[in-house]
Amino acid sequence: MKCRVKKIFLFLFLIINVNSVYASDNNIVKLLSTTSTRDSGLYGYLLPIFENEFNIKVYVIATGTGQALKNAQNCNGDLLITHATELESEFVKNGFGISRHNLMYNDFILVGPKHHSNNIKKSKNIVEAFNLISDNKEKFISRGDNSGTNISELNIWNKTNVDIQKYSGDWYLETGQGMGATLNIAIATDSFVYTDRSTWLKFNNKQEHVVVYENDPMMFNQYGVVQINPKHCNMTNYNYSNIFFKWITSKKGQELIRSYKLNGKSLFIPNFSE
Repeated sequence: MKCRVKKIFLFLFLIINVNSVYASDNNIVKLLSTTSTRDSGLYGYLLPIFENEFNIKVYVIATGTGQALKNAQNCNGDLLITHATELESEFVKNGFGISRHNLMYNDFILVGPKHHSNNIKKSKNIVEAFNLISDNKEKFISRGDNSGTNISELNIWNKTNVDIQKYSGDWYLETGQGMGATLNIAIATDSFVYTDRSTWLKFNNKQEHVVVYENDPMMFNQYGVVQINPKHCNMTNYNYSNIFFKWITSKKGQELIRSYKLNGKSLFIPNFSE
């Protein structure tokens, strides 16, 4: 009899603990996002506010946009915040996401060594600046990772008269790394690099590098938010990710994005649209 009672208690103990673990796991939203938003410090500012308000933990998995979309397609997350509008729209069109919405924006900039930058600063546009880098065989460090930043950079090279792949491994080098790591390599090698402005402003190892070119329409950097489709990924934590989606796109969430500043400047401008 005692043995039977012990087994019953053990069984109940296991059920309670399994359920508590399941509840704990169910209280987590896996956010697939870019390294640029992470490196900017935005999530470190936003997420504690959300988590304290809703008691939901947001776990950020930061990669390039291309990899983030692959991870989402493979059902390894609940929500996307990335910056490649065409790829995001295609992701939704193929049934992997419910919908795509503009969330916020900033811009890209061209950064380079101060002593090599005078001629490039005088360029009429970013395409001319890239052509000058190629003409002078200036070292250029690319992320080379199919991230939103890398896609934007390659779109500019495609507008030049340069077949950039011919120079891969020569003056044009690809890191396959995130934005912070790529910036460090560019600094160490005295090279030019294309980066989002928010990561550059937050970056603490600028040394003799400066902003060489900015404010070209081609350098606009739109971030989108996509909810992963539970019909494609039946294990996605849709209910909790939807709470986060509604919060970050609400008036409060958008104002919090705007209020994240460095040296008095907002790093991202909210522009959620239905």
